[in-house]
Amino acid sequence: MPAKKKPNAKPLSGAALIKEVCRRIRLARSRWDDHNNAACRAERTKALALYETLSDAEREKVPQVLRVWLRYRSEKYFGDHRTPPGGGKR
Repeated sequence: MPAKKKPNAKPLSGAALIKEVCRRIRLARSRWDDHNNAACRAERTKALALYETLSDAEREKVPQVLRVWLRYRSEKYFGDHRTPPGGGKR
């Protein structure tokens, strides 16, 4: 049985938050490369939620490659115009 996770006492901020956003985007990219769309979608959602909490100055500290990937995947593959997952079961 895996160990239980301890809840964070304080939310991330500053450099730790930027590092976590970058880690989540990289993890989503690796899930995308593995063709694991459900896991990619989950990680991308978490990364996007954290990214939205960053200020403009902090967003500039996220590498441009990661920002572009997050925006491109968000709009093209996971946007509102796409069919949500789990709808096509037969």
